[in-house]
Amino acid sequence: MRLPHAIVFLGVLLAGTSVSAPAYAQNSGFGLGGRFSFVRGDPAVEASSARYSGGLLRWRLSPRRTIELSLDYRSRLNQDLTERVKDYPFQGSLLLYPVRASISPYLLGGVGWYSQRVDTLDKDQVVSQKTSRTFGYHAGIGGEMKLGQRAAAHLDYRYTFIGLGSKDPTAPSGALSIPGLQSFQNRLNLSHKGSMWTSGVTVYF
Repeated sequence: MRLPHAIVFLGVLLAGTSVSAPAYAQNSGFGLGGRFSFVRGDPAVEASSARYSGGLLRWRLSPRRTIELSLDYRSRLNQDLTERVKDYPFQGSLLLYPVRASISPYLLGGVGWYSQRVDTLDKDQVVSQKTSRTFGYHAGIGGEMKLGQRAAAHLDYRYTFIGLGSKDPTAPSGALSIPGLQSFQNRLNLSHKGSMWTSGVTVYF
């Protein structure tokens, strides 16, 4: 049900930002890189943290706007080696830079598709598979540090599975609790069901 809305959302972002892209052609470019993610699940159920590795593509639309596509991966076995779980979270994000400098802060927001495949094993052979997918919005804040003319390192923090206008918000203690914005959060009924740190290096072409 939510997938069509996500496609429209990404389409609007691309259409709206591509208008001014030619004017900043000298500052635009594609970047490829790798990253590590430290993901925490829903604090309301005391989910444990997990580490992922993955890759990303960043497209500079202008000095102030960048689109990021990222794909992470994690695989694990249960204790009796009868089940293997593989996670493939994919995110599309818009990064906004208020200022550009050697170290540039940015705001980000976007959508994500989170796939999980469970393989049932019998003597290391896969006997059955089950795949599930969930959709969610995310937003956060980060910083990017230039490493010469064609590379940059980044670090950011993202809230995942953000809810807006929920009648029964499940925001845990401390969620989105930026000083001075608590009343704003309460009016919008903002909530989230996870968070993540990401860090990596991107090389631009």
